[in-house]
Amino acid sequence: MRTDPAQVAATILSSVGGPANVASVAHCMTRLRLVLTDPARVEQQALREVPGVLGVVVDGDSYQVVLGPGAVVRVTAEFEELLGRSTARRLAVRGEELRQERRRRNATPVKLALRRVANVFVPLIPALIGCGVLAGVNGLLVNARLLPSVTPALTAVASAFMALIAVFVGHNTAKEFGGTPVLGGAVAAIVVYPGVAKVTAFGVALAPGQGGVLGALAAALLGTYVEKWCRGRIPQTLDVLLTPTVTILVSGLATLYGLMYAAGALSTAIGTAANWLLTTTGALAGLILGGLFLPLVMLGLHQALIPIHATLIEQQGHTVLLPVLAMAGAGQVGAALAVYVRLRHDTSLRTTIKSALPAGLLGVGEPLIYGVSLPLGRPFLTACAGGAAGGAFIGVFAMLGDPVGATAIGPSGWALFPLVAGSGGTGTALAVYAGGLLTGYVVGFLATYAVGLAPTITGVPGDRTPERST
Repeated sequence: MRTDPAQVAATILSSVGGPANVASVAHCMTRLRLVLTDPARVEQQALREVPGVLGVVVDGDSYQVVLGPGAVVRVTAEFEELLGRSTARRLAVRGEELRQERRRRNATPVKLALRRVANVFVPLIPALIGCGVLAGVNGLLVNARLLPSVTPALTAVASAFMALIAVFVGHNTAKEFGGTPVLGGAVAAIVVYPGVAKVTAFGVALAPGQGGVLGALAAALLGTYVEKWCRGRIPQTLDVLLTPTVTILVSGLATLYGLMYAAGALSTAIGTAANWLLTTTGALAGLILGGLFLPLVMLGLHQALIPIHATLIEQQGHTVLLPVLAMAGAGQVGAALAVYVRLRHDTSLRTTIKSALPAGLLGVGEPLIYGVSLPLGRPFLTACAGGAAGGAFIGVFAMLGDPVGATAIGPSGWALFPLVAGSGGTGTALAVYAGGLLTGYVVGFLATYAVGLAPTITGVPGDRTPERST
């Protein structure tokens, strides 16, 4: 049943204490993120029971309401409309202050760095998904020799964003780290400018695109620091003229004669390592990656892998890591199904599973993590076991010469099927990916059914005594 975004937004707003209690509003791919003035005013049970809400994640004074892809954009727009445009802007400023203060208190330097890098790439995911799907469709048309007059146009539409992704990475990097976004984009554009082929660094001619998104990230980050240095030293009367000039000149030369070369070497190493990892130690690598990915999702650190995925897509046309990591969601689904079967008399928990399971099948794992497996304890571990088994399954086929990749990042679960690609052909890649999902479902289910539930589970509301076989 489709929910009305306006009604969902209004009910959420009421449940979190009304407009006066909302300090800021933002959203990511799946969550409405609210920073609240007084978290004690939240009616938590009412918030979790709002139709369309798949789960709630609490982090200090921040409430992250899981709504799922697509729905979160519509509900956020309605939520901001309810707050009012001027109020939303004022609250956004105040909320950013609160968020930065909380991050300074709680975040370690490593976590903070990873999240800031993730903030650079997360806004690019919708374009990556759209272009990835179009690239997959175009590949099918080319292989089937259909619509030859259309495929060149489709190639241009699907490839243009990836050809210029460095500019967008530079823009977002400067914005995230406190620089002028357009200057970050200008410096990063050097990486993809065709004229760099005439420049020689370390005795070798540069290639347009050398270093890719990592080079763009480094160039824009350097540009931001150069800009800040200039702002503090150049007289105000000359700032508008000299600061942009010095920023682009210094950062641009450093990019040409150092960063592109270094980032290119690093990008090549990432691609070589990823391929070696799966083709040489595929089963073991898949086991480890698939088993450890759920804890990364739980901590929100999985977004830090986006630069690696983007680098692999730039180099090879697909990322071989994403299908392996997606197996974690399969193990989670299998574990949730086992809990549903075992706890037959727990109406509340079974209702939660039924509402969260469709999102889990489509690769949105937070509702099942925070609503089911993590509160119960053991099912979280057995879900990781299912993910490890699915990852190992895909790793085995990579060792046999049939690696599976994804042409874009963002979706997982069933939603990844349109983006699956492989050197053995689309049919083989789809079959291997489906086999990995099935393995994750089955192992996650069996492990949870056998050992994932204690005889009497406490600490979670409701009856948690599993049915015993006779």
